[in-house]
Amino acid sequence: MINKIGVANRGEIACRVIRSVQAAGYDAVAVHSDVDAAAPFVALADESVALGGNTSAETYLDIDKVIGALQAAGADAVHPGYGFLSENAAFARACAEAGITFIGPPPAAIESMGDKATAKQIMLDAGVPCIPGYQGSAQDDATLTREAEAIGYPLMVKAAAGGGGRGMRLAASAADLPEALSSARSEAASAFGSDVLILEKAVVDSRHIEIQVVADSHGNVIHLAERDCSAQRRHQKVIEEAPSPFMTPELRAAMGDAAVLAAKTAGYEGVGTVEFLVDGDRNFYFLEMNTRLQVEHPVTELVTGVDLVDWQLRIAAGEPLPMTQDELSLVGHSIEVRIYAEDPARGFIPQTGRLGIFEAATGPGVRIDHGVESGVSVSPFYDSMLAKLIAWGRDREEARRRLVRALSRTTALGLTTNKTFLIQLLSEQSFIDGEATTAFIDEALLERTSANTASSDVALAAVVLDRSTVAMANWSNAEHMVTRELLRAGDEEHSVVFEHRPDGYVVTVGDVEHQIDIEAFGEDSLTYSIDGVTRGARFLLQGDVLGLDVGERAVHYERLTYAPVRSADAAGSGRITATTEGLVTDILVAPGDTVTKGQTLVVVEAMKMEHRHTADGDGSVAAVSAEQGQQVKLRQLLVELTLGEEAS
Repeated sequence: MINKIGVANRGEIACRVIRSVQAAGYDAVAVHSDVDAAAPFVALADESVALGGNTSAETYLDIDKVIGALQAAGADAVHPGYGFLSENAAFARACAEAGITFIGPPPAAIESMGDKATAKQIMLDAGVPCIPGYQGSAQDDATLTREAEAIGYPLMVKAAAGGGGRGMRLAASAADLPEALSSARSEAASAFGSDVLILEKAVVDSRHIEIQVVADSHGNVIHLAERDCSAQRRHQKVIEEAPSPFMTPELRAAMGDAAVLAAKTAGYEGVGTVEFLVDGDRNFYFLEMNTRLQVEHPVTELVTGVDLVDWQLRIAAGEPLPMTQDELSLVGHSIEVRIYAEDPARGFIPQTGRLGIFEAATGPGVRIDHGVESGVSVSPFYDSMLAKLIAWGRDREEARRRLVRALSRTTALGLTTNKTFLIQLLSEQSFIDGEATTAFIDEALLERTSANTASSDVALAAVVLDRSTVAMANWSNAEHMVTRELLRAGDEEHSVVFEHRPDGYVVTVGDVEHQIDIEAFGEDSLTYSIDGVTRGARFLLQGDVLGLDVGERAVHYERLTYAPVRSADAAGSGRITATTEGLVTDILVAPGDTVTKGQTLVVVEAMKMEHRHTADGDGSVAAVSAEQGQQVKLRQLLVELTLGEEAS
């Protein structure tokens, strides 16, 4: 009998689960780290218990702490969300021993499907189509090299215990294999505690399609059709949609049958996902089975009308599935994107700090799952995702238009986000045509979308700075004054000249002139006309940094107008500072070492990603200011170099 349910997760995941738990009539208990004590998910829950500490290892991944917190609150069931302990068989067993119902699959299913090598062998034995590869126990380089030659290039090197794109490397040729093996092992050991690898033939220019499966304790197993997750960057999903524009009824039936077979073979109970790669001829191959709810599950919910968390609760309570396979129907189309605090123009570096303004879009067919609000801080301890934005439409194009519009009307300022990048991706013709494969987000597209400023935005930014300046508090549009500003957005600098006139501003950016008139100016919003068109914008001024959101573009501008003149070689300062808050996982040099420009000196891990800090010139190491295992702040000094002729 379930009465009170603990949620062993955080952020938008916890918020999403808590809402369904409460809607089903249960009380929800949140567990939280110290840094999350004032987070929205904690306030949303009926009760909360502090775990003590901040890092994942000392909070949400500490089984004893989580079990103790659930017992203290009197929770008789726990939903693990997705991520953290959701695919941890030891946690599921610990819950059973404590008399707490684990809302998820049996530990044996988690264990067998959690190891890619074991899972693949089980699927091969069951007759589920699999990618040719090697998943043996011999892990020496000689064996892996020999097996790679037998498989053929290009191939994927993968962490056997991995997931989420971590511990994966592409080896395009034999020359790439040694580095791919080394780096995949290192990341796998750090992320999953196991450096065991598997090899798989790379299915080039493929579709990444996953099938949602559900199974109850009465032997019923069905699938809820597919999601297309082909738009990826570095094996991380960026855009997800249901149904797939590539799908045919015949392929859906075949893949659905294979996914149901996989779930039955694994002895599965609960909600899970079977992932496949599909080639251009619509041949499909088993990749892995995720024994949890997926981040992208809302697109399935919107086209099937099913609340998957509610189904998880029903299954855990011993109820049969509320739907048969024949009753499944798909209505309309749904597309999802994830808004992250990250800088696409600088290698998608995660951003930490205060989120000054956050306002989610609303409207027909729009759903947003989030766990943030204006004023919260994004810490370096966890993933930097702010929200998932999902749109449903009667057809794919309506869903896409609604999603672009919703993104344009979602405001997140104070930290750089990928909002503009997502709008650009959704507006690419190949995506509009439904032709995006796993090769969609390539280097050419990234270079094309990195330019996210427009002269009109730069002109408006200069005007907003002028109107926000204390010295201009008594500004009058009757004054004629020529003003100059120097603004930096990312790596681009913009020189702006503007003149106050009785009818507004005339602003010149480069060789482009704009006429701007401010019609209303508030604390963080304005209405303006530019070149005869009236529209609104949001802004946030923090010191010398202005965040400006004009809808389709959100950019942060640094005011350099009054900054000291910088020398031409300022970039080669020899002072290597942290590009993000995070944990120092590797220091590769010592004082006195000779280094060359671009050589990796220090590795910092933040939000599940490794950030390599490299030498900005040739020289020698004068001092190392960081230690392995140290938590460092943004822009904290890591290494000092002596460059050029002064190097020893």
